[in-house]
Amino acid sequence: MTKSEKDALFMRQALDLAEQGIGRTSPNPMVGSLVVRDGIVLGRGYYGEYGGQHAEPQALREAGDRGRGAELYVTLEPCCHQGSTPPCTDAIIASGIVRVHLAMADPDRRVSGKGIERLRAAGIAVETGLLEAEARELNAAYVHHRTTGQPFVLLKLAQTLDGRIATRNGQSQWITGEAARKRVHLMRSRADAVLVGIDTVLADDPRLTVRHVDGRQPRRIVLDSRARTPLDARILNGDAPATVCVTEAAPADRINGLKGAGAEVLVMEGGDGSVPVDPLKSALGRSGIVTLMVEGGSRVAASFLREKAVDRIACFVAPRILGAGIPSIAGLQLDDLSKAIDLNDPQVERLGGDFLITGTPLYG
Repeated sequence: MTKSEKDALFMRQALDLAEQGIGRTSPNPMVGSLVVRDGIVLGRGYYGEYGGQHAEPQALREAGDRGRGAELYVTLEPCCHQGSTPPCTDAIIASGIVRVHLAMADPDRRVSGKGIERLRAAGIAVETGLLEAEARELNAAYVHHRTTGQPFVLLKLAQTLDGRIATRNGQSQWITGEAARKRVHLMRSRADAVLVGIDTVLADDPRLTVRHVDGRQPRRIVLDSRARTPLDARILNGDAPATVCVTEAAPADRINGLKGAGAEVLVMEGGDGSVPVDPLKSALGRSGIVTLMVEGGSRVAASFLREKAVDRIACFVAPRILGAGIPSIAGLQLDDLSKAIDLNDPQVERLGGDFLITGTPLYG
């Protein structure tokens, strides 16, 4: 095995370590690290949860004095600023590491390039770009948030073969089976917030909590321009926080009632009577929402797609036909095939009797 092949092998192991933090590190990234000398792994570490110890100091501590003269493999540029933990660059320099292999630079402006410069100034060789595409995919939401200031948006759809999310009278439980529902709860546990429109709240009274898997509870968000959310709605109760997004047209007494029920109320300017998507994303990004999961309903899905505000689609399809009912996406009104939204590199997975299709939207 060549040196470059060994380097890729160790970085892949670091990426596998980083993935163990999925769903627990936001708003920070997932990071994995290895200390290696003469082809032998001396220390391993990964960032396991927000506020916890970073990956590099973990790996360095496990390696101990054996790490002097060794190489460090890390999936993201080490931090060089004081946060909830000391700068990782200081720990690396003090450890006696002679070479650092990085998958990618950190897009966070507090770090970007500065960590690399700090290491090189201390005489440590730094190589970048090793398995960079894989590292970027692993932290796609983090990269998006740090470069745009807005959350990475996952649009989740659950529909029949003919694109219906409910019957004509609104019956929707359950379109898909247990395996698909469990996957949805896993997705929720990995998101910072889950969003629905007021129509979904009034029709289904959802909880939007994580129940079928272990994981953290996301913030629950309702798009409700006129503050019509019932004060006894299940989305306002439970262990997870709730935010109701209204416009300036919402009655003051309704806003005060929602606040009294424990909800955060976010007032947005809505020129057409609806909550504007792009300013909403910016506001949520500023509040630390890195991954936003949009769950419904059909008009909300259309509004996010219309604004080209969806970064990934996860569509659960049940092999059944209703023939009529509520469409999964309503009001998009694309009359020209050249303007259709395609999925880039779609992936298909079977979940029990249902299918999950995921991909990145390509806007025409």
